[in-house]
Amino acid sequence: LIGRLMFELPEEMGLIAIAVRQTQGKGRGGNVWLSPVGCALATLHITIPLHSNLGQRIPFVQHLVSLAVVESVRSIPGYEEIDLRVKWPNDIYYSDLMKLGGVLVNSTLIETTFHILIGFGFNVNNSNPTICINDLITKFNKEEGTKLKALTADCLIARTVTVLERLIDIFQEKGPNGVLPSYYKYWVHSGKQVRLRDEEGPIAWIVGIDDYGFLQVHEEGKGVESVHPDGNSFDMLRNLIVPK
Repeated sequence: LIGRLMFELPEEMGLIAIAVRQTQGKGRGGNVWLSPVGCALATLHITIPLHSNLGQRIPFVQHLVSLAVVESVRSIPGYEEIDLRVKWPNDIYYSDLMKLGGVLVNSTLIETTFHILIGFGFNVNNSNPTICINDLITKFNKEEGTKLKALTADCLIARTVTVLERLIDIFQEKGPNGVLPSYYKYWVHSGKQVRLRDEEGPIAWIVGIDDYGFLQVHEEGKGVESVHPDGNSFDMLRNLIVPK
């Protein structure tokens, strides 16, 4: 629906589709994303000029969206310590333990403008198939003696889109360095070890992401190199990444 509409509307008009339930949700690499009632589910259309900071670094869009989802919760007064995090390149996690959301970005370049469709889904009020944000809030209330209210999917979709707009503006003005401090604050990878190429491959340490959104790792004796996910090979359980 959005793919058909996005070229028909004036450029300055925003466009978003929101679903209460999905029956054919798609993940990265052809994976299925299960979407019961209680998920925040949306596809957002944005345009990015090719000759802009973000237009030259389009892989960063998925990172900005993941960060926007996390900040949509953790920027609410009282909710700053809810342990919602980003996992490179496009997942939302509870701590480094369990996935509760993901982002899928498709871009089309028409002349000098990127038309970008951002699909995002994250569990707000559905404890299955993994865990949800309101479960984390309940857990936090129990442990800390607080009385934080449960959140709703529509509230968090609205907050995510608002935060994303601000992050894009910051990126366009300042480039990656304008958003990376916030991204690193919430990501799960600081100082983590990974194996390169396969389970018997050399050990490296994650140090950050480069100017184009690729992961940077330090392999002993070889310095820092950029890598990218090969399908779903960057698996938190196996910790594998593949050199670019």
